[in-house]
Amino acid sequence: MPVDEALLRAALEPGGTLDALPADFDQLGQRYSGKVRENFTVGDERLIVVTDRVSAFDRVLGTIPFKGQVLNGLAAHWFRATAELFPNHMRSVPDPQAMRVAQCEPIPVEMVVRGYLTGVSSTSIWRAYQAGERRFCGHDLPDGLREHQRLPTNIVTPSTKAPKGEHDQSVAKEVLFERGLVSPALFERLEAQALRLFAEGQRLAAERGMILVDTKYELGRTPDGQIVLIDEIHTPDSSRYWYADAYPAAMAEGRDPRSVDKEYVRRWLVEQGFRGDGDPPALSDAVRLEAARRYIETFERITGRAFVPDPDPPVERLRRTLRS
Repeated sequence: MPVDEALLRAALEPGGTLDALPADFDQLGQRYSGKVRENFTVGDERLIVVTDRVSAFDRVLGTIPFKGQVLNGLAAHWFRATAELFPNHMRSVPDPQAMRVAQCEPIPVEMVVRGYLTGVSSTSIWRAYQAGERRFCGHDLPDGLREHQRLPTNIVTPSTKAPKGEHDQSVAKEVLFERGLVSPALFERLEAQALRLFAEGQRLAAERGMILVDTKYELGRTPDGQIVLIDEIHTPDSSRYWYADAYPAAMAEGRDPRSVDKEYVRRWLVEQGFRGDGDPPALSDAVRLEAARRYIETFERITGRAFVPDPDPPVERLRRTLRS
């Protein structure tokens, strides 16, 4: 059920989206600001506030109406749905844009799982394949594959976690071992868990008429040493989704599959000639609104529930919900 257009447009007005949290929120704990999330740590707990900021090519580009509420709600949905398969850090959801989680020590590796030969960034598997590479992050790829085609099997192509402001690197697992980022035994365990989790995500998405194309999992250790999922899971920011019913025709006609994720923003940037270098173009209101519609549709498709946004000014609402 689409969100009322007037409600979306009202969120474009100043204060209607959450870009930054004022300094008085620092009383919630020690703050760390990521590209999209504001984190506040106290003792063994962390409060994560998911802003409406959107990033692509490692650059923050602006805000999308209700994006934070969509991401937070979808992450909570998937954390609950997959908790038995892979434990996670979630404790509670005190606000549509906030989650209380266990404080964890991040593992400096992202487990990127890919099921299809796709992507528009210069470091994507498709760009590498298009350039003639037939070995990607340690995986041999056969000749004759087409853009957006399903890979022979799902693969894990790990990525390093770069410091803020720098770029992550997709590498073979041997590079991780050489750098001492993770042990071979631990990687083998995490790889197997990531593939099981991704397969379950694909299965559940298929039940909702969607294809889970690829994703990334971030991991951390709790104080007692347990390895858990952190950050987010299977959201439109961390994953690509295509419509299952439109995929065969898109492949037959040589078109990009119809998607409902952040890829829309990436492709728009590429059309403007931006791939991460120089100053990014400003997102128009039309692009922000269309991105919002796609994020919301992802939520409704995956959860099977109508997305009911909280339209209150986000900073004022968060002051109420978090300080209580």
